[in-house]
Amino acid sequence: MAQLYFRYSTMGAGKSIEVQKVAFNYEERGQNPLIFTSSIDNRFAESGIVASRIGLSRRAIPVYDDMNIFEVIKEYNDIFGVDAVIIDECQFLKKHHIQELTDVVDELNIPVMCYGLRADFRNELFEGSYWLFALADKIEEIKTICWCGKKALTNARIVDGKVVYVGEQIFIGGNESYMPLCRKHYKEGKIMPYREKGEDLIIRYEKLKKEK
Repeated sequence: MAQLYFRYSTMGAGKSIEVQKVAFNYEERGQNPLIFTSSIDNRFAESGIVASRIGLSRRAIPVYDDMNIFEVIKEYNDIFGVDAVIIDECQFLKKHHIQELTDVVDELNIPVMCYGLRADFRNELFEGSYWLFALADKIEEIKTICWCGKKALTNARIVDGKVVYVGEQIFIGGNESYMPLCRKHYKEGKIMPYREKGEDLIIRYEKLKKEK
């Protein structure tokens, strides 16, 4: 039986990589995954792009507020047969989208996997996340860490190098605007001290050997 999955995390946990990996695994077996992402994510030249921080990307169907996502999936399913639905940035979906996804599972018997954030920078649930917590069959956490090494629980918004706690819920940005923090450092407003981006240890080792 198909199920509705909600896989959530803070920013920087590799959700978009996971979306692409799951889609690839279906395609490698000759099956048809259908990928969606929120139209709100405007970080790229066009809407409807799932992209990861390590450079992998692929096209997806952008979800707009007034879209009936059930009807879109049904049309693709009638033409091609859809084996799985995979959704990135699901926190931005509306209540009716989540209800329509339950219809995809219950009426079309197609599994739906939703990837997104649990809460915003104020630690308040997004609308899509709220209804997925209420209606999903399975809820799984994708874990990542704070700069201190503890489990990250919050998506801190960074403005001028400082953690801010007020503002509009939705502000699209990347590593320059958000940082995953543990609860303690979120409350203290303490962000990662500046350090150079880590380099592959094998490359560092080879450089060290050449210098000797």
